[in-house]
Amino acid sequence: MSKIIPFKAVRPTPDKVALVTCRNYDDYSPAELAAWLNFNPYSFLHVINPAYIHAQKITLDKRFKGVAHKYQDFKNDGIFMTEEKPVFFLYEIQTKSQFFTGIVAGTSIEDYKNNIIKKHEDTLQYRVELFKDYLHQTGFNTEPVLITYPDNQEINNWILKKKKEQPVYNYSTTNKEKHQLWKIDNEKEINWLQTQFEQIPELYIADGHHRSASAELLYDEDKHLGNENLNYFMSFLIAESNVKIYEFNRIIRDLNGLSKEDFLEKLSEHFIIKDKEQELWKPQSKFEFGMYLDGKFYALFYKQPTVTSSAVEMLNEKKNILSNLDAQILYDKVLQPLLGIEDLRNDERIEYIPGKQSILTIKELIDEGEFEVGFMLYPSDISEIKALADNNLIMPPKSTYIEPKFRSGLMVYEL
Repeated sequence: MSKIIPFKAVRPTPDKVALVTCRNYDDYSPAELAAWLNFNPYSFLHVINPAYIHAQKITLDKRFKGVAHKYQDFKNDGIFMTEEKPVFFLYEIQTKSQFFTGIVAGTSIEDYKNNIIKKHEDTLQYRVELFKDYLHQTGFNTEPVLITYPDNQEINNWILKKKKEQPVYNYSTTNKEKHQLWKIDNEKEINWLQTQFEQIPELYIADGHHRSASAELLYDEDKHLGNENLNYFMSFLIAESNVKIYEFNRIIRDLNGLSKEDFLEKLSEHFIIKDKEQELWKPQSKFEFGMYLDGKFYALFYKQPTVTSSAVEMLNEKKNILSNLDAQILYDKVLQPLLGIEDLRNDERIEYIPGKQSILTIKELIDEGEFEVGFMLYPSDISEIKALADNNLIMPPKSTYIEPKFRSGLMVYEL
């Protein structure tokens, strides 16, 4: 059973919410960041990095303390308000092509520890510890973990009914998204929602593995203090059919000393290669890969090994879940053996482009000469993510880019 709780959220006043909320800090170019900070005094970017001009000249400790102080300033100035009692929220993001609708709630650290909340990505310990220190010193979190639950008709019907009520927020952003938020403060509704989730045996993290791991680490270190808020972390719970999963494409700086001809010959051992010339070709299904090399696009079709039903194959079924993942195939057959890339996280010869960006971006970067070859993947689906999580397997780094993305500053969970 899955446990969710309402919490006393801190959030912008309705008249300022469109000015306060922002995209993830890393999504802004330096020019965009400077513009927002210079011309919008209400932007939550001021809280996230209050000393942005001198960001490289101050210690992390001072920066975290600055975040805490600036956040308190926003509260003192009446930019933020605090709920009078614990509540849930229903939150909807409308993009040009899709609606994303989910529930904002606290999820249990114990569920996370007991694998009721399941993971599919590995974490870097230094990032986990860094964000744990951030949480400890600032005393709040505004980035919920994106968690999926199995589609549930009763919850879907409740959402449709709830959306007919007056939202507490209804605003648009400069990237042409519409955001609506409904507060759930009725005790009967709160209990009903909790009962619904108690009947769900497992939840799956879609995005936010470092945030959840940091919350666990903070809990382990500070639970003796008796702070009940440490027992939970803020999550955005959304039906698994409502998430949008993109691939991460790869661009590589060189061919590891191979000529183009040698590289194509070695590729042909595991792939059927079709020259697509100038056609902007993207994979159409699993086990297909796109490649851009020396001014041409190629379609690569993986030569799948023959699968038998022998006892050995059955024993290796768990291993096959990972080995049949497209990102793992590319690593096992191309990136590691041919291009010599061992560490997908830290090797400076590889970079990643989110699949929602046009493949023209890959073409332009390679044509400019800084990179030599690019690979386009077919996006994973939720069933692959769940199968990996159910078997305690980990995806290769940068396998998925998942939407929706929550607005920073929209909701604050205080610790």
